[in-house]
Amino acid sequence: MRRADLPAPADSAPYYLPHAGEVALFEQCHQRQLAVMLKGPTGCGKTRFVEYMAWRLQRPLVTISCHDDLSTADLVGRFLIGAAGTAWHDGPLTRAVREGAICYLDEVVEARQDTVVVLHPLTDHRRMLPIDKTGETVAAAAGFQLVVSYNPGYQRMQKDMKPSTRQRFVAFDFDFPPPEREAAIVEHEGAVTASLAHALVTLGNRLRQLRDRGLAEVPSTRLLIAAARLIAGGIAVQDACNAAIVSPLSDEPALVGAMRDLVKASFI
Repeated sequence: MRRADLPAPADSAPYYLPHAGEVALFEQCHQRQLAVMLKGPTGCGKTRFVEYMAWRLQRPLVTISCHDDLSTADLVGRFLIGAAGTAWHDGPLTRAVREGAICYLDEVVEARQDTVVVLHPLTDHRRMLPIDKTGETVAAAAGFQLVVSYNPGYQRMQKDMKPSTRQRFVAFDFDFPPPEREAAIVEHEGAVTASLAHALVTLGNRLRQLRDRGLAEVPSTRLLIAAARLIAGGIAVQDACNAAIVSPLSDEPALVGAMRDLVKASFI
């Protein structure tokens, strides 16, 4: 695989507002060849942060969305039959290792445990990837970095990462931004006025308080931005909030009713 096969770094910086020294910490992890784990709720900016750091470090970024059926072969590669016969094809993880890219595994605990184990030799002093099917051992090229993410609140009820895997990473704790910072993000990404962005963030924080009433997932910054974009496109404020924020969060009638009431009270 040649470097041209990997996504090139973005020409311009992805929009990201640093807030707690996470940029300098990530840069040190990259310089010292340390694997990184991002922990935080859905839609709080983990993926955007990785995109920003890949641009800042001028490294290609390979993103893998993990799921229950993700196999080792999906990451490492497999033999495929073509016109010229059977040939080995690198998977996305192997490509990233060979070419010194940042490899980002989103929601890593969704993958099977036997799949996650293949990451272990890349997270310590060995920095290599054994390929059992070919007998090759690929040494990580300069610039390679492994980054994983997951949502601890959701995963605690479903799955969790094995301690032997967790301790191979430097952990970054993410959460929803403080109100003023979140409003600035919604204003920029949603192309709305500062006052409307502030009102959407205030609504979001009120809805987040419903977690104690059985709301499994609270509204993310991503949902607030979606509502802002609908409003910027001419959709009525309450309709946009109900479609982009309330409906994605729950189907339970009592919760939906409570959230719709908060939307009405916020935009009278």
